[in-house]
Amino acid sequence: MKLYRLLTGPDDASFCHRITAALNKGWSLSGSPSVTFNANTGQIIAAQAIVKDVEGKDYHPDMKLSEQ
Repeated sequence: MKLYRLLTGPDDASFCHRITAALNKGWSLSGSPSVTFNANTGQIIAAQAIVKDVEGKDYHPDMKLSEQ
């Protein structure tokens, strides 16, 4: 089964740590990151798609993808 997640958040060190943690749990980057500017908060928001292959399991919509 292939899993997909889109991680988003303020473009700061905590976002980079979330991506790093996912990579160390077997996730891989999928495509380039994206950024946008939130004019209401003055923050730059980053997004990065990640994917992971998991053998021996079937996908179900109730799965907590972050725990896979």
